[in-house]
Amino acid sequence: MSIEHTDPLNTQILAVSEDQIQGFVREPFGEIAARSGVPLETVLERIRGMLAAGTIRRVRQTLVASNLAEGALVAWKVSEERLNGAFDFMFQKDPFSGHVVVRSTDAQTTGSDYRLWTTLKVPVGQSMAEHCEVLMRHTGATHFKLMPAKGIFALGVGHVRRKTIEPGDKSDDLAKMIKVGVVQLTDLEWEVLLALKRELTLDEVRLGLWATRAAEAGVDLETFCRVAEDLNARQVIGRFSTFLEHVKPSQTGVRVTRFNALFHWRVPAGREVEAGGEVGRHPILTHCYWREGGPEFNHVNIMAVCHGTEKDRVHAHKAAIDAHLASLGMPVSYTNVFWGGRSEIKPSEISPKLHRAWLEKMRAPEAVGAV
Repeated sequence: MSIEHTDPLNTQILAVSEDQIQGFVREPFGEIAARSGVPLETVLERIRGMLAAGTIRRVRQTLVASNLAEGALVAWKVSEERLNGAFDFMFQKDPFSGHVVVRSTDAQTTGSDYRLWTTLKVPVGQSMAEHCEVLMRHTGATHFKLMPAKGIFALGVGHVRRKTIEPGDKSDDLAKMIKVGVVQLTDLEWEVLLALKRELTLDEVRLGLWATRAAEAGVDLETFCRVAEDLNARQVIGRFSTFLEHVKPSQTGVRVTRFNALFHWRVPAGREVEAGGEVGRHPILTHCYWREGGPEFNHVNIMAVCHGTEKDRVHAHKAAIDAHLASLGMPVSYTNVFWGGRSEIKPSEISPKLHRAWLEKMRAPEAVGAV
């Protein structure tokens, strides 16, 4: 049995399982089988095989964490000699930092000295700035820039599906902006949510997987599913997804992607929703947000992420989006590309209880100076 994402049968499965199962589904693997046209037993066998081999990094129900916690993209100034140590600390010792990426630009430009980029989530009522100040003391970072999302235009990482997308391909309709707003949850909803989001083990790649998660949450299966479906209706639940290992090569040296680029555009104030809708309609983009970069990044306000195996092709996708904006008469006074280098990704923790415990530990005098 092949464990590579390039195998035709695996490609057929992954084209659905990476990012096409939206929301909470009672039998997600059954849905993957139905939508991919691959028999259920084969779907289970192939996903188990790819997960065991590391081709699939994790299988889990994602959440729309921006609606559950305070969140931001964070750019950090860290000296070159402390960069790798800071990277390791963010990835290994801060469960509230998700994506951790070292980025660079093709030429020295506004913001080029912000080399370390992370995503951060903290529970409602907690301060992202205070969290970052704790991280500064541990990592030796000298400055950070918080860039919370004001709106989301695209969010879905389907690398296999995107391999066939040509520069300039776009959907017929504008991307609709999802507004960012925190949803308040009851204790029961938190219990269900925390049980729901944990990564699947190999044994859980099967039908009926939610029964054990319901028991973990202390409720019967029907209550678990009903609460999950209600949370889904409130836009708290994301995708059920099989995440490919897209940074490191597989066991046989095959890579899913080589380059990840963070695109920046500055459009006139008041036209962010319009511009984001036009940028976000390009399906090559895995993420597209309205974020304010401030003077540190020449006041950019639309940011998007594109992945590819060839740098020239990523440039071609960026050029096609630029040309599309120009054809509409959308003024772009500044644009840039921040290329990703060393990169690690993990789900961001959002538990208020765990955050309190982490802060207490990290603020202890003996904890400082770990890097």
